Amino acid sequence: MVSKEDTHSADKPNSADVFLRFVIQRNHPESGVFLGVFGAAYELLDDNTTPHWDNERITALLCWFGENLARPTRFNRTKSKGHYHRSAKGISWLKSSAQDHISKMRELITLLESYGHVTEQIRTQRPGYIVYEDEYQIVAEPFSDTFQS
Repeated sequence: MVSKEDTHSADKPNSADVFLRFVIQRNHPESGVFLGVFGAAYELLDDNTTPHWDNERITALLCWFGENLARPTRFNRTKSKGHYHRSAKGISWLKSSAQDHISKMRELITLLESYGHVTEQIRTQRPGYIVYEDEYQIVAEPFSDTFQS
């Protein structure tokens, strides 16, 4: 797994906050940023050639995330009427304090890499305009000068 860091220092949510994003080195068709690992995991589930034992592992990991990570309610900054119909610009990041989530994410990455996916961990203290936050994650619209993959 490759690791990149965005080292900008201005406009940080808090200088101690570090956010992690785990991606596949392939662009998402709607957002144009690298595809998150969940998307690649669902693609493997839909692939008829994936062995049942790996489908079971993927399903178990995705279920764990479904039970232990809230689905964000916002992916864009606008609060105008119909905001949920607008294209989502927000990118999901895990907080570095979400150690259980990061550990499970690494399990999923190991499985994806066994199928030839090239993964990358991106670390930043400057994810962008935060539009959603909970105990374990944020969703942020990137600043125009922020690394966006």
